[in-house]
Amino acid sequence: MLQFLGMLGAIALTAICWGVYGPVLHFGREAMASPLRPFVCVGMAYFLIAVLIPFALLLRKGERGQWSGIGVFWSLLAGASGALGALGVILALHYGGKPIFVMPLVFGGAPVVNTLLTAVINKSFNQLKAPFLAGLILVIAGAVTVLVFKPQQPAHTVISVPIIEVLLSVALSVACWGAYGPVLHRGQLAMDGSRLRPLICIGGAYFLIAVLVPLALLVPLGDSGSWDIAGCLWSLAAGSLGAVGALGAILAFACGGKPFTVMPVVFGCAPVINTLTTLAFAHTPRNDVSPWFLAGMLVVGLGAATVLIFGPRGHAPVKQRMESA
Repeated sequence: MLQFLGMLGAIALTAICWGVYGPVLHFGREAMASPLRPFVCVGMAYFLIAVLIPFALLLRKGERGQWSGIGVFWSLLAGASGALGALGVILALHYGGKPIFVMPLVFGGAPVVNTLLTAVINKSFNQLKAPFLAGLILVIAGAVTVLVFKPQQPAHTVISVPIIEVLLSVALSVACWGAYGPVLHRGQLAMDGSRLRPLICIGGAYFLIAVLVPLALLVPLGDSGSWDIAGCLWSLAAGSLGAVGALGAILAFACGGKPFTVMPVVFGCAPVINTLTTLAFAHTPRNDVSPWFLAGMLVVGLGAATVLIFGPRGHAPVKQRMESA
């Protein structure tokens, strides 16, 4: 029971951090008038929170588990997946995609990729029972409903959008964010349940991609923004939230959670928290909130509970298995 509560707390930490990430990063984007420059600051924050601090803790106090080549590979791949997924969203919005369409596609598609990839990697299609799949569908449907029916500013102009570029960018985000959980879980298992080591690898990969790639794209994409102190601070705060959220996912896996269970709940709850935070920052009147929006939040909650109850159970943490041996 204690292990299950720990997993719930870790999932909540990830969902909250990743849910607040977007609205906080939005302030950075507005201050810099750029979609790419804030991403560089996000990468710097990941380097501090997910590389330097865990590395110092590892040197000073140590931790269970050990470094392994295969564990480093999978954890680096997880970090790259997270960074490329975020970059895909940035590119989709840069090419003119509307958030009301882009985000439902991403948060609706990522859990599907997560579930299928987890089943393929672990050869565990037999664990996908009907109640769990029903809960997964509810989570996806609820998240999409929340994003579609959230209060919107009325559009005044119609702009031609390069649909191919937008769809390719969305596909990049769906594939990368969907792969994040299964790949990270595999890296953590290969390091004997270590928590800090996979986080260091994630931070290193995120730092390289989130800093080098945006800097290389500033000129080709015609970025006309500028570096701004307030924008940098907001973006660093967003990056810190992202890194702490990544730690939450690692802790959830360490408590016995599986990607089957952990990631669909995170992907379902994070957009709801994102939307609620955005509405709070914008001081949105209650009259502007659609009943469908509220219904979507209820569906997400019901689906998340179903996934947690009927989801495949993980193994006991490494420490417990060693003590019982």
